[in-house]
Amino acid sequence: MKVLALNSSPRTGGESKTELMLNYLVEGMRSAGAEVEVIDLREKKVNNCAGCFSCWTKTPGTCIHKDDMTQELFPKWLESDLAVLASPLYHFTVNAEMKTFIERTLPVLEPFFLQHNGRTHHPLRGQPPKTVILSVAGLPDESVFDLLSSWANFIYDGRNPDEKTLVAEIYRPMAEALTIPYFRDIAADILDATQQAGREIASSMHVCEETMARVKQPMVDDPATYLELGNLTWKTCIAEGITPRELGEKGVMPRPDSISSYIELMKLGFNTDATNGLNAKIQFNFTGDIQGYCFLEISEGTLKAQQGTANQPNLTVNSPFDMWMDILTGKADGQQTFLDQKYTVEGDLSLLMQMDQLFGNN
Repeated sequence: MKVLALNSSPRTGGESKTELMLNYLVEGMRSAGAEVEVIDLREKKVNNCAGCFSCWTKTPGTCIHKDDMTQELFPKWLESDLAVLASPLYHFTVNAEMKTFIERTLPVLEPFFLQHNGRTHHPLRGQPPKTVILSVAGLPDESVFDLLSSWANFIYDGRNPDEKTLVAEIYRPMAEALTIPYFRDIAADILDATQQAGREIASSMHVCEETMARVKQPMVDDPATYLELGNLTWKTCIAEGITPRELGEKGVMPRPDSISSYIELMKLGFNTDATNGLNAKIQFNFTGDIQGYCFLEISEGTLKAQQGTANQPNLTVNSPFDMWMDILTGKADGQQTFLDQKYTVEGDLSLLMQMDQLFGNN
């Protein structure tokens, strides 16, 4: 099988979850014997369709634009058995780069009008490849893909029996969590299932229900916490005047604005590999504008974090909430503020020294 995989994400590397999902899908296809070429549309020159219909009249089947679409991508698309259209979800559909590519496939049609089951359509000039749609979204709701799915089914599967080309739709909500260490186990299963989907498509042009269910499985039971931490990230970006990419590059930590958000951030950043058999309870007594209590209990490589007081904590931190958040986010030096007695501790000071290692994966 000859596969053309088109990635329209403007981002790359670990930042692009479209690219991440596509890489696993392609790996699965290749392991099943498919010949796959991956093309990043951001690196190609694809002009907008001029709407001139020259490809239907003056130069039938050939676009007037002498760009990468006419000279490279369109011929490769026609020669392929399968095309994977991978796009991040923008305004609940494919992004502009992918939409431009799709619009420029107009030369595959002839201008004449035909009807089938009450629908008017144009006949095919040549045989297009089968199609797989892959998309990712930051929102946790699977329903965010409903409009894209409806459109994809109408374009690739609904107008004419001769034009039914849609093989699979692979949609991944809450995709930003795929690279967060806290979600690594479930992310690994999702990516493994995506690879399996690639194998199944290459061998049978079909993805079984079990595999698709694993690809689309929820990453959390209740998305409220994920959304709260997402909002913290955006608030921090706005306050610092940086983009999410710069936040990651600079290692800026989202700043909690409540005890509950502090607890969730600690859960998210917990580094189980750094525990080395540690069993300990760390109590926080917060004062100031935000007052309250919470504790972190580390046991057998797991973390329990909740509001309230711990029984016989190994370490107790007494601090104004804002001061501790300054330390957490690097706005204040923890050692110096301790020496200046801006916060106090009781118990095992070595635990205080291990905080960066224990919660360093935020």
